[in-house]
Amino acid sequence: MASAVLNATVAGLSSTDTYFTVLEEVSKYNVQLSYPEKLWAAWYLWMQNDVLATGLMSFFMHEIVYFGRSLPWMIIDALPMFNKYKIQKEKRPTWREQFECAGLVLLSHCTVELPQIWLFHPIATYFGLDYGVPFPPLWKMALHICIFFVMEDAWHYWNHRALHYGPLYKAIHKIHHTYSAPFGLTAEYASPIEVMLLGIGTVGSPILWVSITKDLHLATMYVWIVLRLFQAIDAHSGYDFPFSLRHFLPFWCGAEHHDLHHERFIGNYASSFRWWDYCLDTEAGEEAAKARRDKKLAAIKAKKAQ
Repeated sequence: MASAVLNATVAGLSSTDTYFTVLEEVSKYNVQLSYPEKLWAAWYLWMQNDVLATGLMSFFMHEIVYFGRSLPWMIIDALPMFNKYKIQKEKRPTWREQFECAGLVLLSHCTVELPQIWLFHPIATYFGLDYGVPFPPLWKMALHICIFFVMEDAWHYWNHRALHYGPLYKAIHKIHHTYSAPFGLTAEYASPIEVMLLGIGTVGSPILWVSITKDLHLATMYVWIVLRLFQAIDAHSGYDFPFSLRHFLPFWCGAEHHDLHHERFIGNYASSFRWWDYCLDTEAGEEAAKARRDKKLAAIKAKKAQ
């Protein structure tokens, strides 16, 4: 554990101590730490294996957040009162579809994502990731997370767009389009190759950042992963509420943007922000199609007028 403030605590611990005994010792000798920081420090001290401590914490955090965030959308799908906010009102997932999807996603998490999660700690710490205490200030965490959103969105746009190229779509991406009307659990319903490819944007962006700046904390990484999972699940929810983020941030994608992608099978390739699709003319939907037609007609008329 890379923190000098814990030296006194380490000296007084034994391998038979329980986690709560370790937490008590950390709290006694490190009163300057916040309670979350004490919980964090006690976990690593109790585990006495940093790779295992990070691996377990990362995996269970991912599962709890992914399925925990998906559960409200499953409940909303079962309540008719929310149907007015459903984007594709005529298409509602059955309980069987949702449980089958959940089973396949869980299998993917345990077979495809688990090894990547386990390798993250040694790779990231090699490049300079900090996982000690205290945590970085909130302003720095927020700044890093904003940068990661922009980096991941760029990676996602170009790789997602490439996956819609004929052979790649059939071999890799087609499974993700099993449901033309997505629901929350389908966010990570994809082939192993796609999971790894698009996952590079989520995990690789922070690793690239820390390899250049040597300035990133694991706690920041966890907050980023949680927000990215929320973004992905909400984008696949199939619902657009008046309080959805896109109504306050016009450049935010949201469910309305990604739902069109699943309905039309083309366009709207970005994950978080609309600027790539807007600037590169890959927006989906009737409004975007009409704008392209009008633009072509105007160009034809201008050419004839010459």
